[in-house]
Amino acid sequence: MGFLIRTAFWFSLVLLVLPLGTGPNGENSVSPLQAIFAAREAVGDLAGICERKPDVCETGKAAMQTIGVRARESARIAYQALDEQFGQPDTATQTGSVPEAAPEAGPEAGPKADIVPIEAAAVPTPRPAAPAN
Repeated sequence: MGFLIRTAFWFSLVLLVLPLGTGPNGENSVSPLQAIFAAREAVGDLAGICERKPDVCETGKAAMQTIGVRARESARIAYQALDEQFGQPDTATQTGSVPEAAPEAGPEAGPKADIVPIEAAAVPTPRPAAPAN
């Protein structure tokens, strides 16, 4: 419902911008600048409605809470339905996971079994200079 209201609002603004000439019987149509100012004033008027009529804002707040509760409940039901349909893991398909490597040194080697001695470590070497043309 909200989508339809927003769509109608933006569509009416587009329609106000499109006719740049005169209307029927030679009267002037609304200019795009006037349409923008009118829309701005309408939004300002809607923002002040809570001061004029607090019961309207209370009803709107209650409606939004009800919509939120219903949306949350619908999402929960959809999640449960999807979980029932696709919840079981697929053991036949394997992804690109890497199997664990067997420890070479064994548990008695301790935490330093993964350390590479400095003599075996790769040392970066500088690139040779490019030949001058």
